[in-house]
Amino acid sequence: MNHKITIADRRLLTILLIVFVQMVGASMVHPILPLYAQNEFAMTPQAITLLLTAFFGAQFIAAPFIGRWSDRRGRLPVLIVSQIGTVAAFLMLGFAQSVAMLFFARVLDGVTGGNMVVALAYVTDIMPESKRTQALGYVMASFGLGFVVGPAMGGLLASQFGPQMPFVVAAAAAFATVALTWFTLEETLSPETQARNRDAASARMSPAALLRNVPLTAVLVVTFVGRFGFGLLIGTFALFAEALLFAGYDFADVSLRVGLLLMLVGIGQFFTQIALLPAALRRYNDTVIALLGAVSRAIALFILALAALPVFAALSMILFAIGSGLLMPALQSLVTKTVSPALRGAILGLHQSVMNLAVILSTAVSGALFALDPNLPNWLGAILYSLSLAPGIFLWLWVRNNQLNEGAGLAASS
Repeated sequence: MNHKITIADRRLLTILLIVFVQMVGASMVHPILPLYAQNEFAMTPQAITLLLTAFFGAQFIAAPFIGRWSDRRGRLPVLIVSQIGTVAAFLMLGFAQSVAMLFFARVLDGVTGGNMVVALAYVTDIMPESKRTQALGYVMASFGLGFVVGPAMGGLLASQFGPQMPFVVAAAAAFATVALTWFTLEETLSPETQARNRDAASARMSPAALLRNVPLTAVLVVTFVGRFGFGLLIGTFALFAEALLFAGYDFADVSLRVGLLLMLVGIGQFFTQIALLPAALRRYNDTVIALLGAVSRAIALFILALAALPVFAALSMILFAIGSGLLMPALQSLVTKTVSPALRGAILGLHQSVMNLAVILSTAVSGALFALDPNLPNWLGAILYSLSLAPGIFLWLWVRNNQLNEGAGLAASS
């Protein structure tokens, strides 16, 4: 059957392209920044992981406000402003003259890093609930495809042109997303909707209302536990690779090989969104898919911890990517179904902040754990992913007995 592309589909395609271009830029930085900080600024592993903490700390504070701002003032202006901040942050990283400048750039990128939250809110605006998980899966596929290109490109650029070049190219990629947004997207929230979101009692959140929302609390617990394990991995993976996987290699070789390993994450995520997630959605609900994702991530980190060899690291990255590709769209879809439409941006911002809080705490301790034993973060991450199955099973049981209703979650604050 031929499928006619609708207006919503065209906007979705534009969002996917924006996410892809931005992830190419951002993922070029990931394999380079820890080694760049270590070799150019003589930073210790503990200080390097605090660079990640600074980014996620700033995003933790800013994400709910940015999401709420987009509910009240529109998706488009918030998306553009946040993307411009990303451009500035990448340029500051590339031309930094001090450790303080590195930290300032990471904080700026974190504060304006709500563009992904707004992009996800945009997708939920234009897609019906029945298609939301798959649409968010396409966003993850675009994310993964960008991760295929970006790390390898970053490693190649660093090895051939020096460690500053990936940051400059990443800034150019981020600037391209500003142009895409400005010229191709239209606002999804009418002025009347924005005004209603600013004024409606249903568009307010309180801590008590959050705690009363049982499915939302369960989703956030699964998110936090799983994301803590993720933070342990990303906080030390480049250093782990240099110490164990590629011991004795020089900076250029380590950068290239780490980039290629991370490229496998992108390939695995893209394959998952295109093939595995659609198949899973035909048979299972979001909670079961989230559980499958957590299991895949746990197995991945157990493999990495047990066998510190490049071939097993490659297998681990693929399984980790499959787990991410199943887990993240399911959780994002579930969290939007627990609140009223007026709170979509805000609740996605809160979801992002919970993820960031987990990464703040995990990256803050990952350097110290790595100093004790380079494999310790992997072991702890594997155990935590296993533990995340408990609240996931509770959520599955709750959803089975209490069908989620759109807008039935958060009541107005009293």
